[in-house]
Amino acid sequence: MDATVAGLVLAAGSSRRLGQPKQLLPYRGATLLDATLTMVKRAPFAQRLVTIGGAAEEVRSQVDLDGFDVVDSLHHTDGCSSSIVSALSTVMPEADGLVLLLGDQPEVSLDAIDAVVAAGAQGRDIVVCRYEDGIGHPFWFSRATFADLAALHGDKAVWKLIESRRFAVHEENIAGPVPLDVDTWDDYERLVAAVAD
Repeated sequence: MDATVAGLVLAAGSSRRLGQPKQLLPYRGATLLDATLTMVKRAPFAQRLVTIGGAAEEVRSQVDLDGFDVVDSLHHTDGCSSSIVSALSTVMPEADGLVLLLGDQPEVSLDAIDAVVAAGAQGRDIVVCRYEDGIGHPFWFSRATFADLAALHGDKAVWKLIESRRFAVHEENIAGPVPLDVDTWDDYERLVAAVAD
């Protein structure tokens, strides 16, 4: 079955550990968030959304948000679940599922997104990526899970929902390690070094 899918990029973080907006860090000739959004534009989404919160004005002025429904996450300091809750009301009503991606994880592959969407389109409630060294994004959530997503609180609430096994969770095998995400300067330096290699 073909699914109508929305892609949601979570990019509202305050970058407390980094000390400056990580969304705007230089990366591949643009910014970290630009790199993620460029990749998401290539994915087969009927709707693309991005949440912003921390450094929202700077993100709006420095990042190419064309093609995305921009959701202001007013309570972004409460964790990524508040961004998901903010975005759910904007998801198109005909969407069969939602794919969650991280704005600070630009090296997620289009193949991983395609695999998650294909697995979700088979009627699965939750799909996660099983990389060689662990579980990682992107995640698929079917419309059947939206009420539970809307009730989430806190920073690791999505993981808690997955681990609760309230819904069946399918692990889609993806080659390679979990793509780097940027929370600290060390993370950023590792990411830049990996691209330079």
